[in-house]
This record gives sequence, structure tokens and C-alpha cells, in this order.
Amino acid sequence: MSSPAESGKYPVQRSDSEWREALSPEEYAILRQAATERAGTGALLNEERDGLYRCRACGNELFVAGTKFDSGCGWPSFYESVRPDAVELLEDNSLGMTRTEVRCARCGSHLGHVFPDGFGTPTGNRYCMNSLALSFEADET
Repeated sequence: MSSPAESGKYPVQRSDSEWREALSPEEYAILRQAATERAGTGALLNEERDGLYRCRACGNELFVAGTKFDSGCGWPSFYESVRPDAVELLEDNSLGMTRTEVRCARCGSHLGHVFPDGFGTPTGNRYCMNSLALSFEADET
């Protein structure tokens, strides 16, 4: 995958070396190279507090905790983004199948994929996200 920042269309622009400096090697692999963390290993998989999920690379607001659900897939799942323009959806034909990639609309970082199999959710969608692509900000109550 070419670097999303190379396109020049995202508000947050950084060079490859700046991204490498700002992110851990694992975060860089997921956010900038579209890797995937192993199922069931993400720190945010079982997060149940109220709060806000942001892009780990740029801090863009992505999902509110109230849209998170246990899909049983091994990755944090949400049924909708905080705003339709918070994420960018792109066709992904890698791995010999067609999927819909989810990127941060602010910096172009890879977050995961969205699938139309979120049965029982208000939207029918399952945004299957990598924990390492997200940061969580708990509500102060």
C-alpha cells in the first residue's frame, strides 16, 4: 500500500520519517501499512467504559463508546462512526477478496474494515477496527 499522505488530500500531512518517529513499529505497520493485529490481542477489545475512540495517529474523533458492540470477531467493533465524514471508505481487493477498508479521513491512516454483517445493530454494519489504530478517552463521570 502506498502511503496515504502521498496523495496530499488529507488535512494532516506528515512525511514517512515523521510517522515512523511518532508511532511505535506496531502502530506504524497497522496505521501506515495496513497491517492487522492478531484477533483477540487488542487492548481495547474488552473496553466497556463510556468515552470516545480517536485515531491514534492524529487524534481525529472516530467512534463513541455507545456504538461499540461485541461481535465475537476478536477486534473492537462499532456499528457507526461518530460522523459520516470522520472516516473514509475505500474498496480493498487485497487477499483475493473485496472488502471495504476504513481510513481516518483526517490523516489517511488505516483503521480496519467495515462489513455489512452487524446483525442486530441499528445500521447493520460492523466496523472491525484494530486496537492499535485507536486511542480511547474515557468520559469523566
